[in-house]
Amino acid sequence: MNILIIGSNYTWSIECIYIRELRTLGHDVELFEAQNLFYDFYYNSFFNKLLYRLGLSNIIMKINDKLLHKVDCQNYDVIWIFKGMEVLPGTITKLKSKASKLINFNPDNPFIFSGKGSGNRNVTKSISLFDLHLTYDAWVKEKIEKKYKIKTEMLTFGFNDQAIETEVLNSIDEVKAACFLGNPDTFRASFIHSLLENGIEVHLYGNNWHKFINNKLAVIHKPVYGHDFYKTLRMYRVQLNIMRVHNLNSHNMRSMEITGVGGVLLAPKTADHLAFFEVEREIFIYDDNKSLVHEVKRILNLEKMVIDRLREKARIKVMEQFTYKILTKRIITLLNEA
Repeated sequence: MNILIIGSNYTWSIECIYIRELRTLGHDVELFEAQNLFYDFYYNSFFNKLLYRLGLSNIIMKINDKLLHKVDCQNYDVIWIFKGMEVLPGTITKLKSKASKLINFNPDNPFIFSGKGSGNRNVTKSISLFDLHLTYDAWVKEKIEKKYKIKTEMLTFGFNDQAIETEVLNSIDEVKAACFLGNPDTFRASFIHSLLENGIEVHLYGNNWHKFINNKLAVIHKPVYGHDFYKTLRMYRVQLNIMRVHNLNSHNMRSMEITGVGGVLLAPKTADHLAFFEVEREIFIYDDNKSLVHEVKRILNLEKMVIDRLREKARIKVMEQFTYKILTKRIITLLNEA
């Protein structure tokens, strides 16, 4: 198929992985870097930020004009928009004549925005314009189908099986402590405070944790990327997963990234986590702050043999069911059916 993807090419972008997998399967894939164009403008200066926030910038119009110019003399089998914060509904309407199928995958919730990067009115107003929606969340799927009568399919988050070598993962020595990778907010900090107040050392990787946490048991690190990111996920005896408020009963990227590297996932008790993994054999779960504290203490005291077995089973599960290679083949099947 001839496919145009609209998104970004940052190293952390899911679309980059899908582009690689689609090309491996023999499809012709182009990328229009809408998000890059916006960020290049927005983060270039404080003045640019101020212009945009005051509604005085025309950057979104420029991005949309550039996109329409790109497709002016083109036709695609599929145009696939990732989230779509930078794409105006009017532009999407025009794109419909340039593709056999127009699809959207939103790695966030299109109805609940938990931060400035999680969505905007372009996302919500464009829902009805797509031929197919892909979502990680069963609640979102049900709402789109019920309200907009549009075909919607589940697409879980996945694991990039080319991100780090197995030999590297197996050579990592375990650090017997709890860890959380991610930037802070008040909701996440409340869980971390519960652990610290109960005498549990927690290593935090992200920006500005010092603004939320001031405790001698908190070891604060800068964010990690690339190999260091995956090595850190694997390294600790307990790797915490704290969901955002927009997907409290689903799963997130960490659900697959932690288990995919053979990390010890301690995740909220959600429908997805219970459906995807075997509790106590592949992951551990918690219900609330109190049970989180209890589970962390218990896991820290389990025999290493038990932990090593769980690490192995978790990694096998993800490699067999949740790699992006497997998910890409599922998407192709859905498109062929559509």
